Amino acid sequence: MKTILLHDFSQEEAVKIMRLVKSAWTDPKELVFAMSTPNSVEMKLGDVLEDLAAEHLHFRGPGSS
Repeated sequence: MKTILLHDFSQEEAVKIMRLVKSAWTDPKELVFAMSTPNSVEMKLGDVLEDLAAEHLHFRGPGSS
């Protein structure tokens, strides 16, 4: 899972970045974007990525990879 973690961007800035990256990427569905939170900043990166992967699969539904 290709993950892009954004930190300290405004919502407007984050949306612009996501749109730019998705428009330049061959398969934007393989990208996962996330904004840092006060909780995620305190976590180990591996734990953050694991949580994001689980959340991504949950929202994509059954049979997703």
